[in-house]
Amino acid sequence: MIEIAWSHFTPWSALAGGVLIGLAAAAFLLLNGRIAGISGILGGLLVPGRGDIAWRLAFLLGLVGAPAAWLLAAELPPIEINAGYPALVIAGLLVGVGTRYGSGCTSGHGVCGLSRLSFRSLVATLSFMGAGFVTVYVIRHVLGV
Repeated sequence: MIEIAWSHFTPWSALAGGVLIGLAAAAFLLLNGRIAGISGILGGLLVPGRGDIAWRLAFLLGLVGAPAAWLLAAELPPIEINAGYPALVIAGLLVGVGTRYGSGCTSGHGVCGLSRLSFRSLVATLSFMGAGFVTVYVIRHVLGV
């Protein structure tokens, strides 16, 4: 289980994060003509097209490097994950399979697709969220894990 440090949460930091994600996704679309869907960018590295590797690696390195850049200015909020590695690996694989079946993930459909008023992205995002709610309910309240 992932614990959220609510004492570090502020509406302003959440708003600033949302604005930055929106601006970055819009800039990526305007400057590159591509959707900033993480699963698609990562999946494209598995079967790369010609001239398709550098920008994908740069994007992913930016995602990984962002916390390091943040550390130059402030301390990262504490994160506590109470799940074992097998559960994390299984969860990651299920998310990967789900994003392939859904033709994208929450960043592609939820951030980029909804902002473009895509009905397909609305259905996908509602499906992701609904599946997440049901999964948490079953795991916590039915299985008692």
